[in-house]
Order: sequence, then structure tokens, then C-alpha cells
Amino acid sequence: MSRETDHSYRHILKYTGIFGSVQGINILISLVRSKLVAVLLGPDGMGLISLLNSSIKLVSDSTNLGIGISAVKRLSLLYEQEDEARMRGEVSVVRSWGLLTALLGAVVMVAASPFLNAVSFSWGDHTLHYVLLSPVIGMMAVTGAELAILKATRHLRQLATLSVYNVLCALLLSVPLFFLWGASAIVPSMVLVAFLQLLLTCWYSWRLFPYRVSFSRVTLSQGRVMVVLGIAFVGAGILGSGSEFIIRSYLNNVASLGELGFYNTAYMITMTYGGMLFTALEADYYPRLSAAQDNVRESNLIVNHQIEVSLLLVAPLVTFSVISLPLVVPLLFSPAFNAVVPLTQVLMFALYARAFTLPVQYISLAKGASVSYLLVEAFYDVTVVVGVVLGHHVHGLMGAMVALLAVCALESVFSCFYMHYKFGFLLAGRQLKTLAKVLPFGLAAYVCTLCLEGWAYWLVGAALVALNCQFSYKTMKYRIHRD
Repeated sequence: MSRETDHSYRHILKYTGIFGSVQGINILISLVRSKLVAVLLGPDGMGLISLLNSSIKLVSDSTNLGIGISAVKRLSLLYEQEDEARMRGEVSVVRSWGLLTALLGAVVMVAASPFLNAVSFSWGDHTLHYVLLSPVIGMMAVTGAELAILKATRHLRQLATLSVYNVLCALLLSVPLFFLWGASAIVPSMVLVAFLQLLLTCWYSWRLFPYRVSFSRVTLSQGRVMVVLGIAFVGAGILGSGSEFIIRSYLNNVASLGELGFYNTAYMITMTYGGMLFTALEADYYPRLSAAQDNVRESNLIVNHQIEVSLLLVAPLVTFSVISLPLVVPLLFSPAFNAVVPLTQVLMFALYARAFTLPVQYISLAKGASVSYLLVEAFYDVTVVVGVVLGHHVHGLMGAMVALLAVCALESVFSCFYMHYKFGFLLAGRQLKTLAKVLPFGLAAYVCTLCLEGWAYWLVGAALVALNCQFSYKTMKYRIHRD
């Protein structure tokens, strides 16, 4: 067996395992929080939180200048070169620009509050809510800069620990507030959670790199390259957050706040909780890929290995989720959310596509090809808005979910073809064979939901989950020994 390299299956599994275990804890804590929030606030409250969060993300992505992404690429190269002096100088530059974007974001949020209220709500005046949320934008900008420093310098265990503390704080802060004041506590809880997450992140980061900022002309000039690179990422962020904002505003105005709550719950279970398996992509995979950006062969190897590991990990999750959702949703939320079950069972299949799409899309990020990244993001964001709106118009929320699944699959195909054309990426045939082997487990599980009931449903479902887990385990074990 060869030594462990940065692109080996052993390395990928090691850090995916670290973050996977941590994300398992995070999912558990988040599910407890979602259960309590669902009981305390109901579908309408969940819908309101979703709408406010999408507005916050839109403004944050529009004003953070892409520092959280471009800084990782810039600092990763210095970290690989082991240039301690330049590294500390660049950390200071990142922090200085992070503070500037924090101020910009807070001001923009206040100025845009009347517009956000007019677009988001067809009832009441929520302008003050958006004004009060402006500090959240600033705190997110500073937190994002500090996280970029930790990612670029490979402090992965600290990142993993920090993520647990952040989720736990969100639970311990928000739930008591919702219990005491109901929906009136939504805005204060968001501000308090963002503040505590900022404190925790800075505590970890400042211990590694003592805090120092400078707003001199030289410092600001040094960060100009990073900011120029980040501008296209800002455009991609605006498109991504804007598409979510448009979809949620559309559902709130055309349907109802409760229906928006159902949509957001299905999306959260699939893309947020299910997507936590992909956390290692940003923390470990992106810096590794950035360091190998000039070597096409090595980059292809890293990407293809990451795709296969992602597929093998996500497949049992899809099968298990499709089978268990009728039991899990009422348990983790409330019986009022039972309508979410069939929606989420369909959307779960999007995780197969995400296992391909996310590793491939990081190629443009690693190479600093911001325009290519923007183009691929724009393709998804435009098609998802059109698809979800048309799907909802034709067949309600189920139509929206089918459309969202189709868009995710289309995005995966488009990303692979574009990255091949632009950067010479070659998708290995083995990854398609792996997909062909794991997909039938998920499809069979979905057929079970349509055709079986009672003990037969649970017996067949348990057998499918066990077989899928066994296949993934044996395949991964074989790959490790062949490394």
C-alpha cells in the first residue's frame, strides 16, 4: 500500500470521517432545535424564519466581496510555501477587508430594508425587522473572514469543534426565547446567535494569529487582487441568494406562509442536513485542490476520488431517508408537517447529483476562474427559479420538488461538460459505474413507499438500507487497499 497522499481515498475518508462525525452531532442538535421550533412556532413561524434568513443571505452575499472564498485560495498557497512572515501579513489584510465589508453590509441592509419588506411580504410592515437584522450582516462578514483563515491554514479539527459549538449555541439561545416570546423572538434570537458565533470563531482564530488590522493605503492595496477575484463570487452569491429569495417570496405571495414553511422544511432536510456530508469539501477538499491547481492530472485525480467517496457516503443516506421519513418527520417536527414527507422523499434524490456537482464546481474556485464559476452558478440559479415557479404552477409543491430535482441533475451534467471544455476535467467512467450501482437502492426504496405498507414496508426498507451500507463499505474498503 502506498503512503497516504492528499488525493488518496484514505486521506479523503479520514477528513470526511472527522467532519462527518461532527456533522452527525450537528444534525442531531439541529434536529432537536427544529423540533422545538416547529412545535413552538408552527409552519408559519418556520416560513418567517426562512424568509428572513434568505433576505440576510442575499444582502450578505451581495456585500462580502467574496472574501470568504478568495481568501482561502490566496492563503492556501502561502501556507503550502510555508512563508510565515507573508502569511501573517496576508491574515492582517484579510481581517482588514473583512471589517470593511462588515460595515458595508450593515449599511446596505438598513438602506434596503423598505425594498426587502415590499418584495417579501404582502401583509404588515416588516421594515424595522430588517433594520434590526443589519448587525447580523456585519457579524457574518467578520466571521467569514476568520473562518477563511482557519480553512486555509488547515486547522480542520478546530473548525469541526467550532461548528458543534455554533449549532449548540443556536439551540440553547433561540429555543428559550421562542418559548417565552414566540415569533416575537425570531429577530432577537438571530442577532444573539450571530454574535455568539462571532465570539467563538474569533476566539479560535485569534489564538492562532494575534489580531492585527490596518487600513493604510498599502494594506488595502495588497488586498485588491483578493477583492477583484471575489467580485465574481459576489455576483454568484447574489444570483444564488437572489434565486432563493425570489422562490420564497413567490411562495409567500402566491401560496401562503405555511406552504413556504413546508417547502423550506423539505429543502432544509435534504440540502442542509443531507448536504452536511459535503462539509469536508470546503474545509479540506478546496484547499487541497487549490494547491494542485496547476497540475491537471493531479486535479482530475483529486476531483474524481472526491466524487466517488461522496457518492458512496450519500447513497445509504438517501435510501435510509426515503424509507424513514414517514416516521422521522412527525417525530422531529410535528404532525402538522406530515405534508413534507412525500416532498422530501422526491427531493432526496438530488443528493446523488450534488455528489457530482459540488466537487466539479470547485475546480473553477481553485483556479481562481471567477467568471467560469459565475457562469455555472448563473445557469443553476436561473433554471431553478424558472423550474420551481413553473413546477409549482402546474402541480403545487410536489411539482416544485420534481422541478428542483430535475434542475439539480441538469446542473451536474452542465458542470461536468463545462469544466471539461474549459479546464480539461475528465470524469472517470468508474464514477458513473458507481452511480449506476448505488442508484437502484434509492429507487427501490421509493417504490416501497408507493407499493408497500405495514410490516412489509419496514422489512423490505431495512433490507435495502443494509444492502446499500454493505455495498458502500465493501467498495470503500477495496479502494483504500488499492491506493
